[in-house]
Amino acid sequence: MLKLIRRILAVLCFVAVTLLFLDFTGTLHHWLGWTAKVQFFPAVLAANFIVIAVLVLLTLVFGRIYCSVICPLGVMQDLISWLHGKFKKNRFTYSKEVKWLRYPVLVVFIALLVAGVGSILTLLEPYGTYGMIATNLFQPIYQWCNNGLAAIAEHYESYAFYSTDVWIKSGIALALSAGMFIIIGFLAWRGGRTYCNTICPVGTLLSFVSRFSLLKVRIDKDKCIKCGLCTRNCKASCINHEDGTVDHSRCVTCGNCLTKCKKDAIYYGRPRKTSVNAATSSPSKIEGVGGSMTPKISKETNTPSKIEGAGGSMNTNENPRESVDKSKRAFLIGAGTAVAAAALAQTKKKVDGGLAAIKEKEVPKRKNPITPPGSWNARHMQQHCTACQLCVAECPNQVLVPSGDLLTLMQPTMTYERGYCRPECIRCSQVCPTGAIKPITFEEKSSIKIGTAVWTQFLCIPVAKKRRDGSPASCGNCANHCPTQAITMIQLDESDEISPMVPSINTAKCIGCGNCEYVCPARPDSAIHVEGLEDHRTI
Repeated sequence: MLKLIRRILAVLCFVAVTLLFLDFTGTLHHWLGWTAKVQFFPAVLAANFIVIAVLVLLTLVFGRIYCSVICPLGVMQDLISWLHGKFKKNRFTYSKEVKWLRYPVLVVFIALLVAGVGSILTLLEPYGTYGMIATNLFQPIYQWCNNGLAAIAEHYESYAFYSTDVWIKSGIALALSAGMFIIIGFLAWRGGRTYCNTICPVGTLLSFVSRFSLLKVRIDKDKCIKCGLCTRNCKASCINHEDGTVDHSRCVTCGNCLTKCKKDAIYYGRPRKTSVNAATSSPSKIEGVGGSMTPKISKETNTPSKIEGAGGSMNTNENPRESVDKSKRAFLIGAGTAVAAAALAQTKKKVDGGLAAIKEKEVPKRKNPITPPGSWNARHMQQHCTACQLCVAECPNQVLVPSGDLLTLMQPTMTYERGYCRPECIRCSQVCPTGAIKPITFEEKSSIKIGTAVWTQFLCIPVAKKRRDGSPASCGNCANHCPTQAITMIQLDESDEISPMVPSINTAKCIGCGNCEYVCPARPDSAIHVEGLEDHRTI
């Protein structure tokens, strides 16, 4: 029952956190936003002492249930390990604690946290790592499936779904996400919770508390026959059945060992009191009985495993298993075809009136990166961001992308090739669980200056191009779309009547929203772009 309850809670938490990253409509945040704020490391960065105290208290009472119930990366490892368990049972062995790796990683993690270097923290902290994987790997698949449903619904004149653009926000982010998923998935497939108990700094930190937890997985040595079933089913590799001990610093209280023991020798709770009869019995008789019964019981306990193994091997040689394999193969082929079709649908060539292909804009080389309104400055963002990319996944304007800079690796930065930061949108500040992007109001958003527009004369269309009659071309897109009216069109040369009209930027009114850069028709380099401010200002 304990194992079943733990699994149900773990699945609910995992699904809730995953949907929070997959949702591109912004509707689920109001219901599921708390699942990101109860994660351990975001609570530390946000100085949410209530959440930290509750998680520490839960660990003191129940052990490391945070790792097996609340942490999405831990539950993901459990799912991968569970899939492997369908093919190979009783595959784990006891291993000693890897102290030479476990504790130095924690020390380095704390040192980087104090120094405010977030690039390496991203690859170690479990919530941020899972967010990176979910945003860059899972969300595109989810969006392709959504677009497929939207196409089907549109065919039947229904608009229950609407399609959305699927695009690679960063090649570096995609490569790192795939690499981390492969590494963690391989460790989980091979050894269960190897990553949690050797690398994860949050798991190591909670291990200091779990040693003193009130309820623990314990072994009754009077009942234990040392069959080893508990050890071979412990995904944390922390049960040594030979001497009847459990390393509670690594135990994640999954409950697998409880359901495998046939003699009720392993239990979860406080230490059992020794019965009077057992205490007064002769040790030699008990040992003799245990010794005489051990070979027989071990054979009996080994027989079912052999029968199960034989059953497994018999199934592999029978036709039903072949039919299952064929059905799986057909399912995978069909799923792959559907995904490929959705991908091709997303890569349609953009054309101008069906005549000429439109060149994609290139990202300008900015002297200072642009950080979202509410982050106040790049230093604050760097110190408080876990790079979970929840803001990137939730951004409806497609202006937030993971940074490729070494010091701010995977943390959000802004670019305006696919949209601009709309003054009426504050979603990134609402979803950030760490306070790296402080919550702001709509009124504050319109007055926060995050950058300044910069005009490049030789790229501007009125300067670079002329009409057939020799007169300068006209544009004015930047001035027409500026929400703060910070751009006006003036003559380049006031003394020349046919001088082209070019933009003039009032830097005092510009807030750096990027609308001018987004609508600029110059390709591939925009004639006007935004340079970020090191410290945001209110105008």
